[in-house]
Amino acid sequence: MAKKKEKTPPKKPAINSYWLYASIILFFLGMSFFGGGNDLSEDQKINISTFEHYLNDGEVSRVVVINKNLAQVTLTEAALQETKHSKAEKTDLLGRKNSSGPHYQFEVGNLELFQKKLETAEKKGVVFSYEFKTVENRWLDVLLGFLPLILIIAVWLFIMRRMSGGGAGGGGAQIFNIGKSKAKLFDEKTDVKITFKDVAGLEGAKEEVQEIVDFLKNPNKYTILGGKIPKGALLVGPPGTGKTLLAKAVAGEAKVPFFSLSGSDFVEMFVGVGASRVRDLFKQAKDKSPAIIFIDEIDAIGRARGKNNITGSNDERENTLNQLLTEMDGFGTNTNVIVIAATNRADVLDKALMRAGRFDRQIYVDLPDLRERKEIFKVHLKPLKADPKLDVDFLAKQTPGFSGADIANVCNESALIAARNNKKKVGRQDFLDAVDRIVGGLEKKSKIITPEEKKTIAFHEAGHATVSWMLEHAAPLVKVTIVPRGQSLGAAWYLPEERQIVRTEQMQDEMCATLGGRAAESIIFDKISTGALSDLVKVTQQARAMVTIYGLNNKIGNITYYQTNDGEYGFTKPYSEETAKVIDAEISSIVEQEYKRAIKILKKHKDKLTELAEHLLEKEVIFKDDLERIFGKRPFDKPEEVEEPKEKTTKTSTSKTKESKESPETNDAN
Repeated sequence: MAKKKEKTPPKKPAINSYWLYASIILFFLGMSFFGGGNDLSEDQKINISTFEHYLNDGEVSRVVVINKNLAQVTLTEAALQETKHSKAEKTDLLGRKNSSGPHYQFEVGNLELFQKKLETAEKKGVVFSYEFKTVENRWLDVLLGFLPLILIIAVWLFIMRRMSGGGAGGGGAQIFNIGKSKAKLFDEKTDVKITFKDVAGLEGAKEEVQEIVDFLKNPNKYTILGGKIPKGALLVGPPGTGKTLLAKAVAGEAKVPFFSLSGSDFVEMFVGVGASRVRDLFKQAKDKSPAIIFIDEIDAIGRARGKNNITGSNDERENTLNQLLTEMDGFGTNTNVIVIAATNRADVLDKALMRAGRFDRQIYVDLPDLRERKEIFKVHLKPLKADPKLDVDFLAKQTPGFSGADIANVCNESALIAARNNKKKVGRQDFLDAVDRIVGGLEKKSKIITPEEKKTIAFHEAGHATVSWMLEHAAPLVKVTIVPRGQSLGAAWYLPEERQIVRTEQMQDEMCATLGGRAAESIIFDKISTGALSDLVKVTQQARAMVTIYGLNNKIGNITYYQTNDGEYGFTKPYSEETAKVIDAEISSIVEQEYKRAIKILKKHKDKLTELAEHLLEKEVIFKDDLERIFGKRPFDKPEEVEEPKEKTTKTSTSKTKESKESPETNDAN
């Protein structure tokens, strides 16, 4: 029986700071308007002519001129008894009349002329008194005096409110919460729908984090044997492999409080705020223990200390890291609080953060293999209206080197392509087009290319295809196109085998196939162009890796000069100038050797190269079966590697390798 969800009590409306500011302003304005207390009613306001009649009739006992413009008149006791002055007496809040005055008021106009009229009345024998007063509104004066300070405080509060998270905390209290943690809490009241069932692949990583969740649920199962709860787990891997998704699944599975935040949430322009937020985060987690803290992109605060600190100033990020180290494993260690962190830059993290006792487990989340890609496709195909005949195994084979995020992007892009073509279902061709779109970019058939350039591109791509077809360890070709796509004028797609180690002859064959494009230009036109830029970048990197990283060169020997990002060598090279000359010479020798081998292969098959290029010029896109028709069956293909036939349409798409995804064989217009 499903458990009914408890109704959460309605949230009380937060006090808006703007109402508070408005109340203060209205208070001061009210005091400025009503502070005098001498304002009379409309019936008690007269003009100067009426006043002269009252004055000449002897009904005025006193006249007070306030601030040189307003005259207030007090009548005699006898005049107040007359009917015409019945409304002259002021009434208080209880309805009682006050006969003390003033009873009338009016604007004096010209002060000198008014004073002469008063003096003339005195000379005529009229008995009354008059005086001139200057009345100040003290509340208004106080307001004007403090106005600059009030404005400065208001602007400062507004800026602090914006910098400390906007209106999320409700009102001006934000400035007092700037040192508080920004972690989002997931607990039994929060509905998190993602579970481990929604995470395809990542079996090893799921097993590790499942054990952590199980430990918090059933601690006696482990502690009865003397085991201790791990302090932390670090998820490491390339971008898009599912590290954050795995953490969301932990939040959905764990029946304990789960605090989630990013490493950048600790960063602030104020000194000490980062460390304060770390303390507050662990205090909250300890109060709700057992609990889990998840810090995404921990490299924002966890970088190695003491590096690149040229100015020697106090580094706020280091203070935050120091506080994090202390909270995870110090004298005041929090019990039953597990920290899970994710990063794709584990090489820059501080060694003290990586040690056992803080992050006891480092879980590597790698790119998915063939089986895992199949499972990921099944997850992302659920919301799509896909063709029932769609072969998920085929899609998984066509996307080597793709991360989980890449596969999600392929599925989404295929649905957009199908909708653009007014299809009712997403089919296989839509997925192939989506792969092409993501790898190579958008087709640019309207790009202006001269016939001579188009011919050069065709022979360049045909050179790649020919050399790769003739070499055993080169990746089998799937598709070649001379249609401009993205930043390239032409491209070739390959489907490599997924291998964990690479041998010397395999790297050499790949380099030779990469140089096949420039070699074809040299043989056919006796000229070379700038179109081979991406090819040269790729082979130079491969040759340098053979010599300086993998120890695959006889002259350099079994030595690697591979440098991690821990700054061990700083700005200096880990080898002498003489060794640098040898390295440069060996890199050049390897590249030139493979270029000559490509020239030799293409000269031997020049007629077939020409036939392939002409066919490419005619069709603009060729596939594997076109090469089989011209060159015959590739002798190196294994029986199980034979692909199903491809559709011969201009937009028929293809698969590609991890290398081709990152830097496909292209002709760049430079």
